[in-house]
Amino acid sequence: MKMYRILAPIMVALMVAPALAAQTARLKIATMVPDGSFWMNQFEAAAEEIDSRTDGRVNLRFYPGGTMGSDTAVLRKMRIGQLHGGVLLAGGLATIYQDFDIYSLPLLFRSYDEVDHIRRHMDEKLIAGLAEHGIVAFGISETGFTYLMSAEPTRSFADLRGRKTWTPQDDPIGLAIVQEAGLAPVPLPISDVLTGLQTGLIDTVAAPPVGAIALQWFTKAPYITDLPITYVCGALALTEKSLARLSTEDRGVVSEVLNGSIAALDRKIRADEQAARKALVKQGATYLDPTGETYSEWERIAASATEKLLAERGYDAQLFAEIQQLLTDFRISRESDGADE
Repeated sequence: MKMYRILAPIMVALMVAPALAAQTARLKIATMVPDGSFWMNQFEAAAEEIDSRTDGRVNLRFYPGGTMGSDTAVLRKMRIGQLHGGVLLAGGLATIYQDFDIYSLPLLFRSYDEVDHIRRHMDEKLIAGLAEHGIVAFGISETGFTYLMSAEPTRSFADLRGRKTWTPQDDPIGLAIVQEAGLAPVPLPISDVLTGLQTGLIDTVAAPPVGAIALQWFTKAPYITDLPITYVCGALALTEKSLARLSTEDRGVVSEVLNGSIAALDRKIRADEQAARKALVKQGATYLDPTGETYSEWERIAASATEKLLAERGYDAQLFAEIQQLLTDFRISRESDGADE
């Protein structure tokens, strides 16, 4: 009997240990992405692959369509452990690491070639900066250049007077641009934008073509000024705390699958850009070329807004200078290549 009392706890521990080891780590991830969209299909496929490759030890559950609230709400829930991650725009992630939305400074890029050149050099630095704040990003995925979309045609700044312009909540870059342009900002979460357009609360938004179609904003703002104002991107990010629960092997699977999924999304969105432009026109939207005077005015506004943002938000001056130098060198190289042809 005495021996049984000694061995019983050991036997129980041995029986329980495998069960504890086999417990499923459930990671809850929120996103504004609509259910049934290509993006959600990609995320669900990634979740299934991770579940299969970890023999059910890691389960990812996505909450689509903004059901968990805005990026600000999602980040708050990540901090307190109600959520473990989110598919978040750079502006939201910049509340944790201020340099993460540096790509979105107004008129920073002139083309996707410039975007690709900078991202090849800088993406890993931004991801590393976020990791220092306890958030692990699995690559960066673009949503594309944003264009001004309005209920009425906009060819000049005179057309913008009196417009009710949407700015995303907690988006200092968007707010700075709108204020510098002398427009009236109306902050709303992304989930309320379509309703705002339908009710007349707002009549002007900035959005990438792919997003304008997915969220149906073009139905109420069909006039598009053909000038890329900002470059928007985001990331699928999980807290380091939630990942620390996983074994090294399972964490490696999660990292491999999610990085691959985000890279595939990045390529897909870029490929969809031109198709989205054509689809918008086919469905009744109209692209309007800004006048030369309007373009010059936007350049002035962008330069002024960027100067204020750099001073007020505390961007890393060395990081910004590195991006500027890379852009300058790239543009000189392109001009030289053109001259040689």
